[in-house]
Amino acid sequence: MLNALPMFHSFGLMAGTLLPLFGGVETYLYPSPLHYRIVPELAYDFNATVLLSTPTFLSGYARMAHSYDFYSLRLVLAGGEKLNAAVRQLWLEKFGIRVLEGYGSTETSPVLGLNTLLAYKTGSVGRFMPGVKWRLEPVPGVEKGGALFVKGPNLMDGYLHYDKGFQPVDEWFATGDVVEVDASGFISIQARLKRFAKVAGEMINLQVVEEAATACLPAGTHAVVAVPDSRKGEQLVLFTSSKSADRMALREHLLRTGHSALYAPAKIVALEKIPLLGTGKPDYISLQRQAADLSGEASRADSHIFSEHSFCRHLLTT
Repeated sequence: MLNALPMFHSFGLMAGTLLPLFGGVETYLYPSPLHYRIVPELAYDFNATVLLSTPTFLSGYARMAHSYDFYSLRLVLAGGEKLNAAVRQLWLEKFGIRVLEGYGSTETSPVLGLNTLLAYKTGSVGRFMPGVKWRLEPVPGVEKGGALFVKGPNLMDGYLHYDKGFQPVDEWFATGDVVEVDASGFISIQARLKRFAKVAGEMINLQVVEEAATACLPAGTHAVVAVPDSRKGEQLVLFTSSKSADRMALREHLLRTGHSALYAPAKIVALEKIPLLGTGKPDYISLQRQAADLSGEASRADSHIFSEHSFCRHLLTT
């Protein structure tokens, strides 16, 4: 196994280090997943057969790697964030490898579900692990699926707070995720409950907006946050690494795919790079602060925000 994931993350510690040690699997640990050129070379030199990573890092490795660097890999397991179709297709076309997406949380040690070579469904995170019991609770504004609650032998006993001591968890753990489970048991993640916004009374799935931005601008990286709005309750701000971001084009794409105009971001902010956490996920807290600080025409201009007004003005001047 080749594991370059950080030890402070449960995926890198539990699945990438303790599991192979207890299972007698030879393991190569590398200290940084951000070295996109080095990790593929290590896989080649080490003749790795199993690779654990997140979709963000897998995307970086695929861009930098030679098509033969991953010749020895038999299993590529992705977790920590949603695996988008572009990364899945890139690995299939360039390396002939089908990435197996899984799902879980630190509180569940950390795996809840996983695709396998024998049980696989594109776009899902596989089936629940043996021994995991689950139930769904309705979420207002969500037609398919519901809030996921789980229990099982892999569930932690509780949290250890520095100021409150040990705090046990309930028998059923609220994952904070909205999921749909089909008749065959395959799990599809709809969104995080925290990744919803309420715009003009309508529940907006921020993940859908990010996926639409990826479809319109596949070369860029995108992240959406919601900020308070005096008229509509909340408004959406899209941060993107693409310099050609077009709010109207994104709005038209959302409408074509059956979403209301409320899904269109009120502002688009172009950044050189989307800030990431050590796990490869977007740093939404940092972006939330930036979005909250954006106010006034001068701030919008300085931050390269392309609003509907500036887009129309651009059309007039060109």
